[in-house]
Amino acid sequence: MQPQTSKAQEALIQRNTHRYVQNVLHTILVCFQEDSPQLHHQHTSPRERRAIRDNIYKNKRCRMETCFDFSRCQSGFRVYIYPPQRGDEISETYQKILTSIEGSRFHTTDPSKACLFVLAVDTLDRDQLSAQYVQNVRSRIQSLPTWGDGRNHLIFNLYSGTWPDYTEDLGFEVGQAMLAKASADVVNFRPNFDISIPLFSKDHPLKGGGIGYLTLNDVPPSRKYLLVFKGKRYLTGIGSETRNALYHIHNGDDIILLTTCKHGKDWEKHKDSRCDRDNEEYSKFDYQELLHNSSFCLVPRGRRLGSFRFLEALQAACIPVILSNGWELPFSEVIDWRKAAIIGDERLLLQVPSITRSVGRDRILALRQQTQFLWDAYFSSVAKIVLTTLEVIQDRVDSLVSRNRLLWNSLPGGLYAFPQYSTDPAQFPFYYAVLGKSPTQQFTAVIHTVTPLQSQISPVVKLIIGVAKSKFCAQIVVLWNCDKPLPPRNKWPSTSVPLTVIEGQTKTMSSRFFPHDVIVTDAVLSLDEDSVLSTNEVDFAFIVWQSFPERIVGYPARSHYWDGSRSRWGYTSKWTNDYSMVLTGAAFYHRYYHYLFTHHVPPSLLTTVDRMANCEDILMNFLVSAVTKQPPIKVTQKKQYKETMMSQVGTQDESGSKASRWADPDHFAQRQTCMNAFSHWLGFMPLVHSQMRLDPVLFRDQVSILRKKYRDIERL
Repeated sequence: MQPQTSKAQEALIQRNTHRYVQNVLHTILVCFQEDSPQLHHQHTSPRERRAIRDNIYKNKRCRMETCFDFSRCQSGFRVYIYPPQRGDEISETYQKILTSIEGSRFHTTDPSKACLFVLAVDTLDRDQLSAQYVQNVRSRIQSLPTWGDGRNHLIFNLYSGTWPDYTEDLGFEVGQAMLAKASADVVNFRPNFDISIPLFSKDHPLKGGGIGYLTLNDVPPSRKYLLVFKGKRYLTGIGSETRNALYHIHNGDDIILLTTCKHGKDWEKHKDSRCDRDNEEYSKFDYQELLHNSSFCLVPRGRRLGSFRFLEALQAACIPVILSNGWELPFSEVIDWRKAAIIGDERLLLQVPSITRSVGRDRILALRQQTQFLWDAYFSSVAKIVLTTLEVIQDRVDSLVSRNRLLWNSLPGGLYAFPQYSTDPAQFPFYYAVLGKSPTQQFTAVIHTVTPLQSQISPVVKLIIGVAKSKFCAQIVVLWNCDKPLPPRNKWPSTSVPLTVIEGQTKTMSSRFFPHDVIVTDAVLSLDEDSVLSTNEVDFAFIVWQSFPERIVGYPARSHYWDGSRSRWGYTSKWTNDYSMVLTGAAFYHRYYHYLFTHHVPPSLLTTVDRMANCEDILMNFLVSAVTKQPPIKVTQKKQYKETMMSQVGTQDESGSKASRWADPDHFAQRQTCMNAFSHWLGFMPLVHSQMRLDPVLFRDQVSILRKKYRDIERL
């Protein structure tokens, strides 16, 4: 006789059978309907979630040394984007990512030269309930001729998984491809292989980006509120725990933590006893006002680990207090987040008020300043997020030439400190103060020459003799960009310092800023052949530059302005107290800017400069101001300098007659055009106005000329 089963046992058997059938049907569905939306009617079990995770991350032990083919990168770090197929629908956000890669110095259209491959298939939104979800991704990427299980491929993703569990399921196997993923979970994140990127909205700008909100006069650093948050509260499912508990530490005074239940179609079906009160309180405060008037901003997890609140807090100079256990923070491989954020624990929510109150004013100011640096350097635009991703991978590919943490976490940041130039911070103009070092005590004069050497009284000869007398001059380099043959050595003046003449192969304007190996001093004195400078003027400008080695320091100043009638930037050479450029016809700057000019500026812009034979000096000013966020520095010059420059010979026209390019109206019109082309490239106007001019002590004072160190600067 068979033992009778109880009703409870029968119910258990039925549930287990039902679950077994569901799992079998689910497996069949996946096999036959690849990438199709799956409707979940209940939460998956831990075992099922592990199975999903193991299926997604079959290569979860991947590292660069095991899942990356370095031999593909022997010709340099180049990135290839697959051509889109007919019918491909690419979201606005993914198009921004692809555009950023195409505009970078890494892009190549030749797959045989590529080190890294990027899909044309939009993989950003892998939430099956989303309208942006792309079907049949698995079959499309596996049909690519160079897919090779994802080796040397980079996949971008912002959203993964779907309601109610929001797992990291992408709907396809990433294989040995690297993931640049938002809301990365440390459990699944493959260190030194995947890259955690921030979650950003579709409105995030392609380039340029909004400025940070920390003002220079914002002292003391304390604000009206201590800690704020305003966002959704989830009544059911993933992400509900932390946000539903925020009311415990909200005090309505200096800690303002506001949540609303009022989102989604069925929120009223799940509303609890606090919803009405929370919704009413939520509507009383403006989110932007809270952001910009609080010292700390809470960044709790949402449905996924990352949220938009993270970047919003960074931009607002509101120190992020992160409550999202298991979140691999964006670019954590290179960014030291302890210098810009408070990393909390969701399980210790009640301790957050005391933690934030214990942070001293000095540290608050330091943390807020670092938020502004990080925002501007890596997060303010899609282009910066994408470039940071590529730069991190490039450092991995060539580990012998990679940036240390000082370069990544100090101004101006890793995107402007190229390790191919040097991995030693002391070789850059930005880190002397941090390292307690000073630039070398000599300079190299680089004279750009485009007209024939006619006699020993030519302006360039006088310039060479005057510069060579400087006690700080180590050598003089003449760049011979003239179409006439190079004069023999005996035609050049004899000097007490080495004189090197380099004949330009391309004879282009941009070549004047080429990083020639012969230039070994930190300081470069850039000179036009028709510049008129005394030895005293050279010495004084160099002494000033030693105090500002990251900036351009020199004599001829120009300015920019916004022309409202034409909705464009304008260029003016009017002599006023206000300036934003110091032209490189007579200026000091660090030799690193030669390298940055040659390798960072897009080739299309260099081609424009060369075609017009104009604007290279403006472009250098744009570049240096974009890096430093500061204006150049003008030093005192002789009264007659302006008139001398206007009368000197600049170039020759087609008939061979001499003409000054400064007096050419077309030359001026071209410079107007350049201003707008350069600002379009950057996505913003980097030039900064200044009224500071540095003079020698006792300059133009009513004292004996014998008491003055730089006597001839004042003379006519």
